[in-house]
Amino acid sequence: MEEFLRSREQYCVNACAKFLQIHSLTWYLEDPAGTVQAMILSSGGMLFPVFGKTRDIPPPRFLSRSFLHWGQPPIHSVQGLVDDTELLEAALANLGYPAPEHRDYDLMTLNGPPEREHPKDGLRELVFRKPVFTDLEAMLPLQAGYEKEEVLPKDTVFNPAWCRLNLGKIIAGEQSLIACLSDRIVGKINTNAASFTRLQVGGVYVLPEYRGLGIGRRMTAAFVGELSKQGRGLTLFVKKNNPAARAIYDHIGFSATADYRISYY
Repeated sequence: MEEFLRSREQYCVNACAKFLQIHSLTWYLEDPAGTVQAMILSSGGMLFPVFGKTRDIPPPRFLSRSFLHWGQPPIHSVQGLVDDTELLEAALANLGYPAPEHRDYDLMTLNGPPEREHPKDGLRELVFRKPVFTDLEAMLPLQAGYEKEEVLPKDTVFNPAWCRLNLGKIIAGEQSLIACLSDRIVGKINTNAASFTRLQVGGVYVLPEYRGLGIGRRMTAAFVGELSKQGRGLTLFVKKNNPAARAIYDHIGFSATADYRISYY
């Protein structure tokens, strides 16, 4: 199973990260020779399909009406390459569990140092540093804004307690960077998954009143520059309807490699 995931790692960092976590569940399909052809990782109500070139996939036995409606915790998202996600979406729909919403992204990768360092001109008082737990309260408005704008499905009620918990996990367990102006935290960025040889970048957010000043571009370039020194490839996904963010990643040296989707249930 690990060999199968490693061969597709740049397209499925999230799935690889779940595979490396002991509390995730794995379904896999083998050919007659015992070679893995397809996998689905399940963790915390999220499903991550990785099907490779295999298109003729029988519905996994664990996906049943009893599982979806009465048994295990409900599925709240499916995410992966668009083709893989569509196959799993169709299987769930056939069980009476259609996805009411999906979002499409460009999956982008960087396999070396950034092409351009962050500029030194403008906003010379802008400071980047790693956050600590005493920054949690000041960072909460940014995390809340990020979750409301980028993460939560439509018609989902924002949960402040869950937001605080997520932020605490980021500060404790992820690599992250904050941007400060006059001692105010105005931007944040962090990793959100680690696979065999890659890190995934996410959580990028600048307070609305500070946008348009180049803070996001400088913060992202600084963070990516530090991550690249670790010798790992980098991955992220950006909404197709967010050209401003896409321009930042293009400028740094990321290239679009695939279409990615998150379907919400």
